[in-house]
Amino acid sequence: MTDVWNSYGPSAGRRHGTTRRPASVTVDMHAHVGVPAAARIVDGHLDFSTIPLARFATPETKALNRKQDADRMSRMNGHDERLKDMDAAGIDKQLVMCPPPQCYYTLRTDIAAQATRVVNDGLAEFVARRPDRFAALGSVPLQDGHLAAAELDYVMSLGMKGVQILTNVAGKELSDPEFAPFWAKAEELGALVLIHPNGFTEGERLTRFYLNNVLGNPLETTIALHYLIFDGVMERHPKLKIFAVHGGGFAGAYWARMDHAWGARSDVHVIPHAPTTYLRRVYFDSVVFSVEQLEALVRMAGVDHVLMGTDYPFDMAESDPVGHVMETTLDDAEKAAICGGNAVRLLGL
Repeated sequence: MTDVWNSYGPSAGRRHGTTRRPASVTVDMHAHVGVPAAARIVDGHLDFSTIPLARFATPETKALNRKQDADRMSRMNGHDERLKDMDAAGIDKQLVMCPPPQCYYTLRTDIAAQATRVVNDGLAEFVARRPDRFAALGSVPLQDGHLAAAELDYVMSLGMKGVQILTNVAGKELSDPEFAPFWAKAEELGALVLIHPNGFTEGERLTRFYLNNVLGNPLETTIALHYLIFDGVMERHPKLKIFAVHGGGFAGAYWARMDHAWGARSDVHVIPHAPTTYLRRVYFDSVVFSVEQLEALVRMAGVDHVLMGTDYPFDMAESDPVGHVMETTLDDAEKAAICGGNAVRLLGL
């Protein structure tokens, strides 16, 4: 087992051995960096009951989360321990973005816009210290589609590769017409749009056993992808580059059901092509925790649409990402593509 923080224990769903690196650059497409200056701006304004992952949790889970947040602070905000962990895991480059709670969609728009700009400037500063090891995705105040489009212009002017957005905007689906200016701008600029969950919005049944992350996060991503497909966002914007983390939630494993419904029911047959036509345009990370599911994801999406990720430095992170890919039955060229070749092509590294 790779000796890095937050590694799997012996009960993991796959084996861990000596990692054989691919003969190419390795890129972690899913990692988080905190921006404390932005947190100070929203202090006193942010209502944590509006954040599903914080709201739908037991006192025990909340206490453990506070402890983990304190323990991971140096890894979340700094370079030194992060770089050591990257080296130990065989990661050459890392795409960083703010943690999901720093996507401030439930704040008053002016405060959210101010804090988001600080997030973006903070991420740019983080990358500038080691541009050989890091690239970034920024953030936007997505509660206002026009402001989000304008901030995306700014993000791309900083040399970032795109933005991270959440799966839901204060109760509104990503396909809501209010966000149309953002999607048009993302397509125009060729920006990568990474979709990240922050707990299931209707998580009353998921408070115990950390289920609002274990089940809720992949369910949120699955729902978001379905709305982007069925509400026609991906039909209207064929050049969108959407990246769904955690292997796309349950969509990557249960994709055939929406195709069946599209063919069986007139109220679902609302787009010109079968839903998986659009799903296969989405990029997915490798954070699925079993070789079997990773191989199934590659069969569904194609090897060129699956990229290595970790979700560093959170507790649900993949600690041995290279080993995970190298353990599959894919050939060496396919493994090298997932570990880094696809990222180099997609991000223009």
